[in-house]
Amino acid sequence: MTEKETRKNPFFEDYKTPHDVVPFDRIRMEDYEEAFMEGIRRADEQIEKTINNPEKPTFDNTIINKDDDPEGYYDLLDRVSTVFFNLLSAETNDEMDALAQKMQPILTKHANDVRLNKRLFERIKAVHLHHRRLTAEEKMLLDNCYDGFVRSGALLDEQGKERLRQLTEEASMLALQFSQNLLKENKAFTLHITDEQQLEGLPETARAAAAQTAKEQGKEGWVFTLDMPSFSPFMTYSTQRELRRQMYMARNTVCTHDNTENNLQICQRLVNLRREMAQLLGYKTYADYVLKHRMASNVRNVYRLLDQLIDAYKPAAVKEIDEIEKLARRMEGKGFKLEPWDMSFYSHKLQLKKFNIDSEMLRPYFELSRVIQGVFGLATRLYGITFKENAALPVYHPDVKAYEVFDKDGSFLAVFYADFHPRKGKQGGAWMTEYQGQWIDRKGRNVRPHVSVVMNLTKPTDEKPALLTLGEVETFLHEFGHSLHGMFANTRFESLSGTNVWWDFVELPSQFMENFAVEKDFLRTFAFHYETGEPLPDELIDRIVRSRNFMAAYGCLRQVSFGLLDMAYYTQKEEFSDDIVTFEKKAWQKAMITPQLTDTCMTVQFSHIMAGGYAAGYYSYKWAEVLDADAFSVFKREGIFNQQTAQRFRDCILSKGGTEHPMTLYKNFRGQEPTIDALLKRNGIKRKTKKS
Repeated sequence: MTEKETRKNPFFEDYKTPHDVVPFDRIRMEDYEEAFMEGIRRADEQIEKTINNPEKPTFDNTIINKDDDPEGYYDLLDRVSTVFFNLLSAETNDEMDALAQKMQPILTKHANDVRLNKRLFERIKAVHLHHRRLTAEEKMLLDNCYDGFVRSGALLDEQGKERLRQLTEEASMLALQFSQNLLKENKAFTLHITDEQQLEGLPETARAAAAQTAKEQGKEGWVFTLDMPSFSPFMTYSTQRELRRQMYMARNTVCTHDNTENNLQICQRLVNLRREMAQLLGYKTYADYVLKHRMASNVRNVYRLLDQLIDAYKPAAVKEIDEIEKLARRMEGKGFKLEPWDMSFYSHKLQLKKFNIDSEMLRPYFELSRVIQGVFGLATRLYGITFKENAALPVYHPDVKAYEVFDKDGSFLAVFYADFHPRKGKQGGAWMTEYQGQWIDRKGRNVRPHVSVVMNLTKPTDEKPALLTLGEVETFLHEFGHSLHGMFANTRFESLSGTNVWWDFVELPSQFMENFAVEKDFLRTFAFHYETGEPLPDELIDRIVRSRNFMAAYGCLRQVSFGLLDMAYYTQKEEFSDDIVTFEKKAWQKAMITPQLTDTCMTVQFSHIMAGGYAAGYYSYKWAEVLDADAFSVFKREGIFNQQTAQRFRDCILSKGGTEHPMTLYKNFRGQEPTIDALLKRNGIKRKTKKS
């Protein structure tokens, strides 16, 4: 027999790996499509069994045969979808991109077939109206299930259902195309330098990384890319203003060019598709549809938050920019005009002048392996959990490290993957995801999660290990906070566990962890010079703490501007036909304090709101920042390593997932609703007082 005849598709059998982790080393490209199609077949078969069940619909025979059984009818489809779409972001190639284009309409059609199945919905509706006494978690699952079908069109007539099918199928394809275009455009640009004089101002770490990239590409000299570990230092340190302009314009005009990767029409169409979907379902706008299941609850509350932040931060932001402009003119002459590609360069000069600190001073103390020890050590100190690297766990790329995580009583808690560095087939940015969620099966077995964080941190070179910036340490802490939310999950149903919470609550655990990055007692646990072993000097730590709010107001307004842009698109009531570039400039104008360039565009690369699930939800970062500042104020009062406080945070928030309303969970921890005051205090912003 041939290998093809004897080999089994790994998705079709027990993985036979430690903790049943994904056998990345055994999966082949041809396995995906076969598993997708068989998964759909099995799902359809199980749905038929459910709707043809002669017994009266009950919670147990209609709702939880999906969520409560590790061999349930979604198991195979979930299994292959999770692996494929995670790798599509972290380690894709042309074959995977092509298969995604092929499978996306098939998968969307299948999802519509389920949610628009009239007989299945009738059983769910019957259970929703008449059910046994349910626990709070069971009731949440039932409500989510029923509401999920309604929000997916179950109450529409046949004509409405057919139109919704068309809209969702087109939107899913366009979102995929958006992401693929963005990846290709970002990876296509390089700045190749052969004249060493053009490296003036760049620190040795940036030069070495660029030389390493050039070597990997078979080129002489130095190569800079749009990946943040390459782009950010170049914009901060390069004295070559024209090259800074080239880099800035390359990054800020991706997907606007006259080629197949142009996203302008895709964005316009996505806005219209989502508006029409929402209106078909009875909402005025897509934002109204989305916000029904958010802590903000309505458009008015979102704008109230954004306007509060503008009022509080804009005066300080104007002063920040004024300081930068004055410094630039002192250095370059009174006629000097500050351009967007100058901001990082001159703000860095100002930071040096005011605090005598910058990211390059700190890099030697943030060697990646030490940072890993520090972040893991923080979790140990707070929660008692420990991490053990296990090279026997298969990974999808050599950059990825796999760990077993054990709880404070020594029991197995989770598998944790960490994927650190940029590469060709990897999207930019940073995110957390799962390869297996947590749930408790019918036999009472607590199935533990397999979580992953994916980042684009500074790479090691032939001469030096990976030396991070403080901002990259914060990124690691942020994604690690998401992973703790996943690892501590302890709910009965997978669809309610871990990070399966409302979008404006999901960023609380991640942004909460960022607070530790500038805490002296935390930095002292891991920040040692990679060559000498000397600890980060107290005097340097003091400078970090003093400079923590440098450009904080400007940074806040930048985030608010993105929230305004998002809301402007998704509060559209009529067909959207405006020019994207022009519309963008107008939408975020009230948060802008610097001149805008006419030919740059954020929208076409704004994955969060076009392809990443944050449509009408980007405000969530600022909403959650209010929560995280308020929550961390408790730790500041009771001790940043206080284990009782940490345990309360774990019990009330991190382990509960989406089993209760997020404000209920927050108040269980905090004892009250949050206010904006802790955030203003943390950022050194004084609230304006109105005269009577």
